[in-house]
Amino acid sequence: MKFGRILRDGPDGKIARLVVVEPEKGRVIDLARAAALHYVATRNATTDAARTFANAAYPGSMALALSMGNYLTDHAPAIVASTGDDASLDMNEVEWLPASDPPVLRDGLNFMGHITGWSAKMGRTVPDAMERVVPYCQNSPAMVIGNNATVPWPGYINHMDYELELGWVIGRKVKNLTPENALDAVFGVTMYNDFSGRDLQQDEVAIGMGGTKAKNFAHGIGPWITTMDEFKDPYSIEMEVRLNGETKGKGVSSDVLWRVEEVLSFVSQGEYLQPGEVIGSGTLEKGSALEHGIKLQPGDVVELEAKNIGILRNVLGEPEQGMWWPTAQPGKLVPTS
Repeated sequence: MKFGRILRDGPDGKIARLVVVEPEKGRVIDLARAAALHYVATRNATTDAARTFANAAYPGSMALALSMGNYLTDHAPAIVASTGDDASLDMNEVEWLPASDPPVLRDGLNFMGHITGWSAKMGRTVPDAMERVVPYCQNSPAMVIGNNATVPWPGYINHMDYELELGWVIGRKVKNLTPENALDAVFGVTMYNDFSGRDLQQDEVAIGMGGTKAKNFAHGIGPWITTMDEFKDPYSIEMEVRLNGETKGKGVSSDVLWRVEEVLSFVSQGEYLQPGEVIGSGTLEKGSALEHGIKLQPGDVVELEAKNIGILRNVLGEPEQGMWWPTAQPGKLVPTS
């Protein structure tokens, strides 16, 4: 199945709703609404009681819904079959939220073609440490955006870039995974656009503590999540990125340094993975504008697509002006000549 999140008008303003997505029918099904109708029709529940129970069973938070174990995948099919038609909405008219509201957001560097291509463009040598330690960083979950959202552009970034990635969505709380059981912890797959400020990233890479302001301003997650049972092979997922309608990169999810099972296992050593957490696959070869010598411009439209997932579409906003930025402190640590 495919699950997503949308905004709907409620009595006190807009509220987040969990939906089942049926692209072949051009619709989404509001699960809380469908469940309430189902309980009234099949369990003789009162309308108020049915709504209260349905809102708790199908919250607007994907992380909270997945924290309830297998309830979502066990019960959603029957709800959809029973009352889905009466709770459906045109998928082209809804306001999308990020497919997950991750409590933790991480991003890998794993596709070998991108590792070498990105390193060459950044003027750096690929460290052999990548062959010993699975590379990833931790990003800000507060800055996730959904399908059709405008990408905020901080004024301190001059060289904006997109990144074509898959997002592995964790389905349960786990720790110390092994490659033998790691995929059992994955609920599904979404698209992940790790927007990056390449000019600022040069300094952050040199510092060696990972990306911060060059990364944590926008993370596209969506348009929805496709559950793992719909993928026969996680290494044969076809991916593509388009800039203003023109294909800039495409391929399959196979050319990796570390297998997905190894990435998940490594990240989980000594710490918990949380329900709803999203872990980026790393960028596919030629999946960034940097590798094509392109700098994004305000108004550019970026579309990430993967077979059996969908299209994550975002528009670059205008750079925000008037932001504070620190003054350089030359000579305080490294004496100038």
